[in-house]
Amino acid sequence: MSILSGLFKPRDKPQNRTAGSTYSFYMGGTTSGKNVTERSAMQMTAVHSCVRILAEAIACLPLHLYRYTESGDKVKAIDHPLYHLLHDEPNPEMTSFSFRETLMTHLLLWGNAYAQIIRNGKGEVVALYPLMPNRMEVDRDRQGQIYYSYTIASEDAPTLKGSTVYLSPADVLHIPGLGFDGLVGYSPIAMAKNSIGMAIACEEYGAKFFANGAAPGGVLEHPGTIKDPQRVRESWQSTFGGSGNANKIAVLEEGMKYTPIGISPEQAQFLETRKFQINEIARIFRVPPHMVGDLEKSSFSNIEQQSLEFVKYTLDPWVIRWEQNLARSLFSAEEKKAYFFKFNVEGLLRGDYASRMSGYATARQNGWMSANDIRSLENLDKIPTEEGGDLYLINGNMTKLKDAGIFAVTPTTEQEETTSE
Repeated sequence: MSILSGLFKPRDKPQNRTAGSTYSFYMGGTTSGKNVTERSAMQMTAVHSCVRILAEAIACLPLHLYRYTESGDKVKAIDHPLYHLLHDEPNPEMTSFSFRETLMTHLLLWGNAYAQIIRNGKGEVVALYPLMPNRMEVDRDRQGQIYYSYTIASEDAPTLKGSTVYLSPADVLHIPGLGFDGLVGYSPIAMAKNSIGMAIACEEYGAKFFANGAAPGGVLEHPGTIKDPQRVRESWQSTFGGSGNANKIAVLEEGMKYTPIGISPEQAQFLETRKFQINEIARIFRVPPHMVGDLEKSSFSNIEQQSLEFVKYTLDPWVIRWEQNLARSLFSAEEKKAYFFKFNVEGLLRGDYASRMSGYATARQNGWMSANDIRSLENLDKIPTEEGGDLYLINGNMTKLKDAGIFAVTPTTEQEETTSE
């Protein structure tokens, strides 16, 4: 039976590999010749911008814990221990903003976000601590149950360096990104490492181009034989190499001649290539180009619409991942029936001031929002109930279709006699 269980596991051990290939991402090799890892990718301005935009957006959103009431409505469960934990301070060392920003950064770079769940003797969650994804492994035991193994580093605990801690799913908050097995996400950096490697190569080429005095390499020709060509080359490079020596006048002796070789950046479409790579990286993270500084195709007429699409099509999937995995990992079976987490994205979907006021006026006049409902959305103090702050009003001249014109009906003779009596 043990042999069969080894041959027919429910799912193989998740590995951070591209499907159908034999190379591991951790080697970082790319077709451009540049090594790409999660950390080196963050040195690219486009990658850094995309990760920062998404991580800060998730960290900025208000995160609330709600409870269903008997009438089917929802109220904030401020008295629940998890409300303070997720809304304010997940552990004594960091704020909710820092915690969510860190986990979202892990999710965007490694495709997975992990946090250790600390519980008290009653089984209640009292703290959440981020864990590094590159030191976490997810596997199944002989019975097919998932477990997590985490390698301790010296910065975690100096006395336990190199040790491995085994954690059960009940002790780990795991938010996976896009993956092939539904359990472990795959690194977006790994999947797009060739595009990022090309961007790194373009950036390095540009840096070396300007380090060479903004001129391509060349050949020093001498009519005779040079005894020490290395000395001549080093002398030339020290005198005319580098952007600080650009535009210096060269004086050539003994019939020497300088012939530049190579093609100019314009001919190689260097700038266009760099711009394309920025858009390529923005596509990886599904971030509108104008949010990473590319305003070429943005205008006053469409930039607001692009921002709304960013919330609907980019942020919403991440928000749902967070909400569902928080509920799955932190709630008990009974609590899942009564509680739920909710990120408030309404603030990001709001239009300009004039549009909001027009919408509020329509809602107020049609009776489905009160003055206090509107003031709450605008972060204003409520009007006391006795002063009518919670009243729902409608226009008095509105009536049902079948009653249209009822006040213009001519009274009958019987009605007139009854009225006269």
